[in-house]
Amino acid sequence: MPLNLSADELLRLAPDAASVKAAKGLVIPAKWPRLGHDETAVWGECRGYQIQIDPSGPAFRCSCPSRKFPCKHGLALGLLYLQHPDRFTHADPPDWVSEWLTSRAQRRERQKERPESASGASSTPADPRAAARREAERLRRLTDGLSELESWLADRLRQGLAQLQGQPEIWNAMAARLVDAQLPGLAERLRRAGALVGRSEHWPRQLLAELGRLQLLIDGARRLDALPTGEQADLRVALGLPQDKAAVLETGERLSDDWQVMGVHIAEEERLVMRRVWLQGRTSDRAALVLDYSYGQAQFEPVLTIGDTLAATLAFYPSAAPMRALFIDPPHRLAETASQPPAPLAEALERLAEQIAANPWPAVRALCLSGVPQPDVDGDWTLSLGESGALRLRLDANAAWPLVAAAGGSALTLFGEWDGESLRPLSAWGPELIWTTNDAGSDR
Repeated sequence: MPLNLSADELLRLAPDAASVKAAKGLVIPAKWPRLGHDETAVWGECRGYQIQIDPSGPAFRCSCPSRKFPCKHGLALGLLYLQHPDRFTHADPPDWVSEWLTSRAQRRERQKERPESASGASSTPADPRAAARREAERLRRLTDGLSELESWLADRLRQGLAQLQGQPEIWNAMAARLVDAQLPGLAERLRRAGALVGRSEHWPRQLLAELGRLQLLIDGARRLDALPTGEQADLRVALGLPQDKAAVLETGERLSDDWQVMGVHIAEEERLVMRRVWLQGRTSDRAALVLDYSYGQAQFEPVLTIGDTLAATLAFYPSAAPMRALFIDPPHRLAETASQPPAPLAEALERLAEQIAANPWPAVRALCLSGVPQPDVDGDWTLSLGESGALRLRLDANAAWPLVAAAGGSALTLFGEWDGESLRPLSAWGPELIWTTNDAGSDR
């Protein structure tokens, strides 16, 4: 199976510009004492490290200690294979390659079997009394956690927001108690609210709005069973309660389409790596979010790159405004590159308003607008929307100037994540993709 990528497509998989630069410095056959391939994999050795690529993903693996994925060695091996195929010996894969391929095949089989086993009856009957005790204990912790948070919020407002400056420990302590109450979603929201203190001159207004949302979550959680099914699901996600992937794959709303990859964002916190992939259905015009987690390294499969077009069937999680989805089967990458038509401002804002009205809890949402990126008098960056004003961009200079160069002073279509205050650009489009965050480096 050949590596069905061009060099440009391969480098778009890089986590940052530094990895691209380092990889290009390794595309020297003399630095690779061993290079091989067969119909299932490409492999090589460089500076004592063992590197391998499964072209079907493509998927990468390297024995080096780098936490980037793919690392410079994986990118360099791919470039070598594309630029110097004659240097690769056709042979049976060594044991370390065969073991990796076998483990990948077994993992795929387990993923296929998981929905079937989840839907079937358990071979060991559950103890109803034990299950009832566990559920009662979970509800007790949840109720106590909500009551404690409500009292804590009342104390903060009674004492005044000005007293919160210089006291980061009170936010962390309350968040830890919420985690103990099995409410990790509320804990994360509380930490984000605490990070607003002193961040800008408008922080009291922003913080008060966040504390109000926390109170709404408390009120909603107390009447969870009385809410419509979609709103229940959204509230459970906001609280951080677990979601059943197997149930989504089995009963979730399904939609087949050619999905365009509009944006990819990777973030890391305490070695837990999260990947958000934003998709747009070419025929359905439906937006979707594929959310993945990985511990230690950003080893996500399938590898998805901005500009890809994927033939796939998605299963959507239940929601009042379904957005998050799972791939039913591995997607098939199509040859054509994704395209993004100009987004009228009124239409984009109307879609955003509809999403917020249906589900007010997500921390970020996809937003696509046309405008001209430019610096303001304070050195920050905005997207000029003409007579409609300007939108604040979450960009540093290293990322902003390549975007300005790509725009060339003209309007372009910008796709990114809106957090209620600013837009983090993930990609820019003219008639086709012209810029991605990878061009300027990772923001992990």
